[in-house]
Amino acid sequence: MEQEQSLFTQSMEPMMSHHLDSPLAREDPRLDISDVYVFRGTTGTAFVINVNPLSGAGAFHPEGRYEFRIDTDGDAVEDVTYCVTFGDLDADGHQVLELRRLDGADARNRDAAGTVLAHGRTGTELGTESNMRIWAGPAADPFYIYGAVVGAVRDAVVKGTPFDPAAIDYERSANLFAGTNVSAIVLEIPDEDFEAKTIGFWGTTALATDAGGWRQINRCAHPLVNTIFYPDGSQEADDYNVTPPSEDRELYGPLVNDLVSKAVTAAHTSDDPAEHARRVVDAIFPDILRYEIGTTAGFGFAGRNGRGLADCAPEVMFALVLNRAVPLGLDSRAVTEAPSRKFPYLAPPV
Repeated sequence: MEQEQSLFTQSMEPMMSHHLDSPLAREDPRLDISDVYVFRGTTGTAFVINVNPLSGAGAFHPEGRYEFRIDTDGDAVEDVTYCVTFGDLDADGHQVLELRRLDGADARNRDAAGTVLAHGRTGTELGTESNMRIWAGPAADPFYIYGAVVGAVRDAVVKGTPFDPAAIDYERSANLFAGTNVSAIVLEIPDEDFEAKTIGFWGTTALATDAGGWRQINRCAHPLVNTIFYPDGSQEADDYNVTPPSEDRELYGPLVNDLVSKAVTAAHTSDDPAEHARRVVDAIFPDILRYEIGTTAGFGFAGRNGRGLADCAPEVMFALVLNRAVPLGLDSRAVTEAPSRKFPYLAPPV
């Protein structure tokens, strides 16, 4: 038991930048997005935003906004936003929730009223007149990772040192998030609601300010971007979370290009590190999950099309950046309970 606790403690530090990836998110984990997913559901396209990682305690922030942002024309600017807000926790541990849709310019305006689509309580599947459905509540975290691997990858990228898989004790590989919960919002949208064949998706959270208006707290699309490239609790991580994807290439492209070029140079995994770094920047920026409506999702080595709940996304990201295979030492069997094929897809809390 002592050895297992030591492993957990040592693995926590490199992972905090993924699941509490900025000073703002550390202030209230209920607004911290750990992962987002988009995949083919049973009646349409399913979108998932998971927040409040490592515990799922406290549910959703009653003064926050949880936003599903969707780009339909490929310009990395949201054309439709589905916004979910919550009331206070009641004595039974439930919250009132409301789902609104905002289109066009309103999709980018947090003061816009939008259209109310659903109103109900957490823990209950809610439907809309357009056959959309939404569910929110605690769920088992489907994300799995071995902390020693991500720590080694991040050191290689941030410090420009060779990645050495032999230094990782794969005999002790364990899922850092096994037995932990998240607060999840699952939204399923009929195919006919989309005017585009391919969409882009990212999730954001925002908090009402004392002065009025809203302050964006977090955003998420590709997994582990902040973990790999930005120091824990840094201003860079904080800045990244409050800027829009349309500015990613200009704001963060030069830094990522430089880090990746140095990392693959140290690892001797590319004849042209500068060109490889350019391809990495093109692959992850703007930071949006692209998905072809009606197809099987997969965030994999053969291609990236949305992200399924069981995809081994960390291995894909690590290989993309370092231009070499980086075994995680785990697969989807490392989660405590496998996701379901039925709405709302996530496994019940553990």
